Amino acid sequence: MTESPRWFTSSYSDNGGNCVEVAVNLVTARGIVPVRDSKCVDGPVVDVRAAAFSAFVTGVQAGTFDAACHRC
Repeated sequence: MTESPRWFTSSYSDNGGNCVEVAVNLVTARGIVPVRDSKCVDGPVVDVRAAAFSAFVTGVQAGTFDAACHRC
């Protein structure tokens, strides 16, 4: 039986529709974190390796990308 992604948006999201959704329930079974645009749920899905996604989350929590956000 193939497990389907269970999509969710961060609780820090403002629910304005400009979000990404992730399905972390597939980490154990497949070693990936699928990511998609919440506005285009039938659109493409990017499968990110679990280790890379974990490093990204750690970087966000540490403020690694804060300067990049202020340039836009």
